[in-house]
Amino acid sequence: MDADATPQEITTLVGREVYSNNGVFVGEVEDVRLDLDSQAVTGLALSQLSDELFAGRVDPGKGVMLPYRWVRAVGDVILVNDTIERLKDETEDEEALA
Repeated sequence: MDADATPQEITTLVGREVYSNNGVFVGEVEDVRLDLDSQAVTGLALSQLSDELFAGRVDPGKGVMLPYRWVRAVGDVILVNDTIERLKDETEDEEALA
């Protein structure tokens, strides 16, 4: 990859919607976390979070940081592995126990 292309590609991540492999909306990329030594993206800062996944876990107006290793594909949207959906399953389990 051409080093000159990297900054432009990184900035194009901002504003993209993030979905799980199964099509569950996760949030929208607000910023990226970079490792300056390796010049690699290490995380995605998400805002506009899914109520379905994050209700009761993240205060309204707050965001989350997803590890970039969870990213499976980047295109018009960003796909992450379905690890994120375990949040929803844990919430349902907690409600069942209550």
